Amino acid sequence: MNKEKFERHLIQNQIPFFKDKSMSEYTTLELGGMAWYVIEAQNVSCVVTVKKLADEANMQLIILGNGSNVLFRDKIFEGVVLVLAKQLNQIEVIGNSVIAEAGASLKQVCEVACKNSLTGLEFAYGIPGTVGGAVYMNAGAFEGEVKDVVKEIDYLDEDGNLKNIHVQPKDFAYRKSIFTNTEKVILKVRFELLQGDYKTIRELMDRRLQRRIDMQPLEYPSAGSVFKRPEGNYASALIDQCGLKGKMCGGAMVSKKHAGFLINYDHASSNDFIELIEYVRKDVLEKTGYDLECEVKIIENKRALGIKK
Repeated sequence: MNKEKFERHLIQNQIPFFKDKSMSEYTTLELGGMAWYVIEAQNVSCVVTVKKLADEANMQLIILGNGSNVLFRDKIFEGVVLVLAKQLNQIEVIGNSVIAEAGASLKQVCEVACKNSLTGLEFAYGIPGTVGGAVYMNAGAFEGEVKDVVKEIDYLDEDGNLKNIHVQPKDFAYRKSIFTNTEKVILKVRFELLQGDYKTIRELMDRRLQRRIDMQPLEYPSAGSVFKRPEGNYASALIDQCGLKGKMCGGAMVSKKHAGFLINYDHASSNDFIELIEYVRKDVLEKTGYDLECEVKIIENKRALGIKK
């Protein structure tokens, strides 16, 4: 791993970057230590080049959207964080299709669809993530999922080649997609929607957003719902059943408003949050027999784990 060579190549390719940048500035939990390099992707060419340079330098590369479903540890992240949400976020409408770059916010895509009287994405209004992240994990709410409306995806494959794929529902599962746990990079997504009535779409979106406001602790930094829904039950119901609302580890707390949310209540550390996740999992398993699966991705240093990129 050659940091100096990697940095020199970034400069030669005129790619702006930050050194030793706190990941608390890029995650909705507002947690995490410093990263060696943070790059805010300007365009697809930037993504292609950074992936190539990171691979050549054997440098760990993390692709980040809005940072809404990830947790960086408190220690230094020894790699590159490529952020798509800042500039790779253009949205256009062609017929009944909404085409969005991976860094576009899901909420803004829903607004564009509504403005054009296109229905099908109302379920996603208020999900605090980007298009890329939503496809990567097949985000869903209110009985809807991304797999129901996504039709075409531009991406980089593991070797950095530009690819295009027409996807089908079978390419997705609960909180998973064909991109999950791969080194492919989602770049652009085409959602295929239906013509609808603007007023009906607007009212449904507003009702669902209000329900989120009423039910979820949006006033605190969080990563959204922390645990996947176990078969035959709900994570929030199980956590509530175990009397864990208000449980704290350091500054991290199980929300009193919605037990499925673990929040940064009082200047928590990443270690506080991870400790709380493990406490909740253990307690729920002992009391109910359900082994909850965390859907928040905890970012590790691969070198520290003995894993080669």
